[in-house]
Amino acid sequence: MQNVMEELLAGSAMARLEPGQIIKGIISEIRQGDVLVDIGAKCDGSIRLSEFGDPHEIQVGQEIEVYLEKLEDSNGMPVICYDRAQQQKNWERIAASAEEGGAVVGKIRGKTRGGLLVNIGVDAFLPSSQLDILPTKNVEQFIGRTYEFKIVKINRERKNIVVSRRELMEEERRTKSQELFERLRIGDIVKGVVKNITDYGAFVDLDGVDGLLHVTDMSWGRVTHPNQVVRVGEELTVMVLDIDREKGRVSLGLKQTIANPWDNIEQRYPVGACVHGKVVNLVPYGAFIELENGVEGLIHVTEMSWTKKISKPSDILKISQEIEAVVLGIQKDEQKIALGLRQLEDNPWDQIATKYPVGSTIHGVVRSLTNYGAFVEIEPGVNGMVHISDVSWTRKPKSMEEVFKVGDEVDAAVILVDLDGHRIALSVKKLANNPWLNIDDHFKVGEKVDGKIVKITNFGIFVELGVGIDGFIHIGQISEDRVDRIRDLFNIGDKVTSRIIRIEVANQRIALSIKALEYDATDLQREINAWKNVSAATASGSASSEFGTLGDLFVADDMDA
Repeated sequence: MQNVMEELLAGSAMARLEPGQIIKGIISEIRQGDVLVDIGAKCDGSIRLSEFGDPHEIQVGQEIEVYLEKLEDSNGMPVICYDRAQQQKNWERIAASAEEGGAVVGKIRGKTRGGLLVNIGVDAFLPSSQLDILPTKNVEQFIGRTYEFKIVKINRERKNIVVSRRELMEEERRTKSQELFERLRIGDIVKGVVKNITDYGAFVDLDGVDGLLHVTDMSWGRVTHPNQVVRVGEELTVMVLDIDREKGRVSLGLKQTIANPWDNIEQRYPVGACVHGKVVNLVPYGAFIELENGVEGLIHVTEMSWTKKISKPSDILKISQEIEAVVLGIQKDEQKIALGLRQLEDNPWDQIATKYPVGSTIHGVVRSLTNYGAFVEIEPGVNGMVHISDVSWTRKPKSMEEVFKVGDEVDAAVILVDLDGHRIALSVKKLANNPWLNIDDHFKVGEKVDGKIVKITNFGIFVELGVGIDGFIHIGQISEDRVDRIRDLFNIGDKVTSRIIRIEVANQRIALSIKALEYDATDLQREINAWKNVSAATASGSASSEFGTLGDLFVADDMDA
């Protein structure tokens, strides 16, 4: 009879229970992995022991609230949950008190798709992008930690809450930034952490304010890229160089926290001193030598050799090579040091004027040719030049290739020594007598001469007369008859007889005439006077000579036969 009454009472109690309710129960037994709770049903319900935060805080006979999921499972036992009851109670509490924008404390308890789960009494969703100010690859390091979060969104219908840690951090950062900007002064020494590195510098976090450390302010020495000096996450001690409060910008300097190596540069590297350094850069105009960290000097290409013409520094130097050099000059304000390499050797030009005085004769080898002259090596590293006008007293070659070729041995007279410019001027013709100085001993106006045709132009013939002198027969002096084409009458190498009708020593010209061979004294004098008058008019610029000038004829190579 008693059993029947208990079943009736139990049945009456179960009739009042519905799934989805939060009901009270009494802990009837605590086992190894679960807890039995009497909720007034036919049998006790079971809850996993792990649902209780601290198993030592519960005991048999203790009243707790549980969530009823089912009245009976397949075994006839009610299905209950302690954690869900707490979640629902907390949700009701949070939903009643929490507002979007408010702050809550929570513990990150695990990962979920797109973010993390945060226990703030109920599970809230923390997007990965809202975890920290900086992008975070390893989110596992945050699991199990407790932080303050900002409630971003509450969906009461779906019972969803979205939170952000990043927004609170940014708000705190802005507050600190304002305080720091008010406190910062130019010249302050502060500490910061490298946040990001670019090609032009590094951004340093000054506890809420990002400052730019430009690459030029990282070191007194040469820096090609910021990652040579700093790395992300590194703590630096820097100096505040500039503050723009309107734009929220701070310029920082790292090298300014140490002594400037240029402060006493003249004492450490006096002019004339021999110094040791390393080649750090090669450019077309010279080589940069690092003397110490932050101090570089330049060896200009012209200071690398006394005698050799260095076309590019890499011909004699290479990067990282250690060398000796001489200090030539210092510009402290511009942070420049001029160095010399050739000053380590004796200057051969110091003895040039003594070894090769003006008027002396040298013997050398043609090393190169240009349109205007030939460079002759007098001794290793010392060259002189024979200008095209100093080749011959009587011949005027169009180019030096007509006279010399590379490798020819040459004797020449020294006519100029320029020690400052490192130039020696040579003359081949100075070694021979100038036939024009005693031309009257060889030729006289009116006499007949024999010669060989060496050049033909459209308006005349050049005839070699001997002693290295050429005469010129104008086309009008060939015949009394009109001559239209000289090449129809003569060839180079032909021998001709003509008469001298004019000698101009100043211009080094001799005018010849074939038609005057048969002239008597009167006709010859008339022809001589006619040439004299035309030449005088041409020299004064009042007329143009039908005979032309020898200078014009010598350059008329395009008219050669």
